[in-house]
Amino acid sequence: MSEVLNRRDTVAQETKRTRRRRSLLVVQVMGELLITLGVIAVLFVAWQLWWTNVQADAAQGAAVKQFVQQHQAPVTNDPPATAPGGTTGTAAVPVGKAPGHGEAIGVIYIPRFGVDYSRPIIEGTSQDVLDTLGLGHYAGTAMPGALGNFVVAGHRQTHGAVLDNIHTLVPGDKIYVQTADGFYTYVFRNQEIVLPDRTDVLAPVPTQPGAVPEQRVLTMTSCNPRFGAQERIIAYSVFDSWQPLSAGPPAAIAKQLAALQGKG
Repeated sequence: MSEVLNRRDTVAQETKRTRRRRSLLVVQVMGELLITLGVIAVLFVAWQLWWTNVQADAAQGAAVKQFVQQHQAPVTNDPPATAPGGTTGTAAVPVGKAPGHGEAIGVIYIPRFGVDYSRPIIEGTSQDVLDTLGLGHYAGTAMPGALGNFVVAGHRQTHGAVLDNIHTLVPGDKIYVQTADGFYTYVFRNQEIVLPDRTDVLAPVPTQPGAVPEQRVLTMTSCNPRFGAQERIIAYSVFDSWQPLSAGPPAAIAKQLAALQGKG
């Protein structure tokens, strides 16, 4: 009888050890899976916040250089305080025709975002444009210099982070848009935070669908907050002046343009 009891105890103990080993194996496997998932998550974040910016910066930098070198403007390293040829007369302001999807409209310069800040403006706001090429122009909205609302969109933290610092704009900041015709200067006015369904900000008179435009407006849109997309941040600027390529760039971006054209 004692032998039978001892055998039963041995079997019971072995069963417990087997169950314990299996439990430890399960815990070990789950731990390794969690570690792997954690590494994948970190790599994904790194890809989103770093590598997509590296790729987009390279593509956008090349696009900017290609555009400014194709549309040369006379520049010097020490421009006059006011470049000649500027005008605020609305009748004299040329308005280009919107290009095909994915094609360049021009280049935007925003000194508030850095002395070397320049990004291409591309027709269209689909993912293939915004994820690689820079600021996307909403098809159907006004072109630079036109009466109405010239609307562009861009990412804030990924794919070049073209509008990462949109929240730092101060009323009175100058924004310059270069096209094949010349340089358009806009002055930042104000910004607001809206929900994603607020498409009325794209109207010819922002937030007033059906109203007849009397101003030339530049509207920039991006996600808000910086690491989210629950809202949209909208920055409005109004047209100030225009000058042809032959007159050279506004003084504030002359040195930057010279460097982009290989003359700096």
